[in-house]
Amino acid sequence: MNRIDRLFAILTVLQSKKYVTAEEISDRFGMSIRTVYRDVKALGESGIPVAFEPHRGYFITQGFFLPPVAFSMEEAHALLVSETLLSGFADKTTHTHFSTALTKVKTVLKHSQKEKLEQLSASIKLQVPSRVTPDFDYLSTIQEAISNSHQLELHYMNLKEETSQRHIEPIGLVFYAFNWHVIAWCHLRSDYRDFKIARIATLRPTGRPFLKDKHIPLGEYRLPVDY
Repeated sequence: MNRIDRLFAILTVLQSKKYVTAEEISDRFGMSIRTVYRDVKALGESGIPVAFEPHRGYFITQGFFLPPVAFSMEEAHALLVSETLLSGFADKTTHTHFSTALTKVKTVLKHSQKEKLEQLSASIKLQVPSRVTPDFDYLSTIQEAISNSHQLELHYMNLKEETSQRHIEPIGLVFYAFNWHVIAWCHLRSDYRDFKIARIATLRPTGRPFLKDKHIPLGEYRLPVDY
C-alpha cells in the first residue's frame, strides 16, 4: 500500500470510530508508531481536523464532512455475502437494517459495478435448516440496550417450559450452537446468566440504566465447552 492510499485508509478508520489509538492504527496497517505520528500529522497539514485526547486517542472534530467513501468491488462483494449470511442467522429487523445500509453503499458504486453486483447477488444462495432460522425479532432491541447500558425486562422459558420474569443488564451477544444468546447480569439470580434468545417469550426495553457499577468483559464469561 502506497502512502496516499494508506492516508485515505487511516482517515476512513478515524471516521468509523469515536476514538482511535495510535496502537490500533499501527496494528491495522503494520506500521511503526513513529510512522503513525507522521501520517496523522500529514492528515492535519492537509486540512483534516484530527485532534487527540489523552488516554483515548485520535478523533475527527465534530462537524467535519467528507464525500461518501468509494468502495472496491471486493469490499462490495464481502458486504453482499454478509447480507446473505444475515438472512439465515439474524432476525428480521437486523437483516432489514443491513439491507438498508447495503442499499446506501450501492448508491456510490459505478454503473458497471452495480451491474456486476446484481449478477453476483443472483448467483449466491444460502440454505440452512429451518431450526436455525430465527423466529424472534429481539436482536436490535438487545443491541440498543447494550450500547446504552439499559436494563431489559423479559419473560424467559426454561427447558421445563416454566416461564419466569427477569430483569437483566445485557453485556453482550454470542452466537453458538446455531443459536443467539444474550449474556447478562440477572437481578433475580444476582449473577451472570446465559439466555438463549429463542426461549425469550417477551422482551421489553425499560429505559432504566444499569444498577451494577461495573460488569465483566464479555470475553471473561465462560461459555459451555460442549456445544
